[in-house]
Amino acid sequence: MKVFIVHAHPEPKSFSSTLKTTAEAVFREAGHEVQVSDLYAMGFNPVASANDFGTRADPEYCVYALEQRHGVSNGTLADDIQSELKKLIDCDLLVLNFPLFWCSTPAILKGWLDRVLVSGAVYGGMRFYDRGGLRGKRVIVSLTLGGQVHMFDTNGVHGPLEGMLKHLLQGTLAYTGLDVLEPFIAWHVPYVTHEKRLEYLDAWRKRLPSLMNEAPLPFPSLDRFDENLYPLAID
Repeated sequence: MKVFIVHAHPEPKSFSSTLKTTAEAVFREAGHEVQVSDLYAMGFNPVASANDFGTRADPEYCVYALEQRHGVSNGTLADDIQSELKKLIDCDLLVLNFPLFWCSTPAILKGWLDRVLVSGAVYGGMRFYDRGGLRGKRVIVSLTLGGQVHMFDTNGVHGPLEGMLKHLLQGTLAYTGLDVLEPFIAWHVPYVTHEKRLEYLDAWRKRLPSLMNEAPLPFPSLDRFDENLYPLAID
């Protein structure tokens, strides 16, 4: 199996970074091929711009998604995008590892998504959800946060975390065709005991070998919609 870990934490000594190195070690020990993109260590550029294209379909006006398609078809995407896109296309399992910032990803990871999930290769036209360019691959989000579990219960002050992550789990990852697994969450990390952190690491180690066998979260199938994306009548 080919595993691609994308890690986004500014502190190499953080617990989030330990989750990353633990996953890498577990997969390598099992004989899997692993690639890691540590975005902060790489100095990854998160800013999507016209500079991402060596040649332009329209030099006068940049429609980013259309320029992505042009760059894919002509092989003129920026080198850093092409490098990350190749890792993504080659992998069987994608691991996105990060601390929760404002119920979302750190900006550097959002920029990676913006620039690397390229129209023309990953999605475009009717190529989304179960027809997306990344269908057949799996993804797990592993994240740390400061909040406590009860705050995100159904009746908790914030409501379920999965709802806050819908933009990522469905609107980004499932949209591109990925089979999205239940996220791994380490709660209240800045404040818990060392023993609790070890419990999280143990749970993470035990879960990693089963990821290719887990049932993915349910998301829409285009088979249930017509060519204009109106829902089909279901008997």
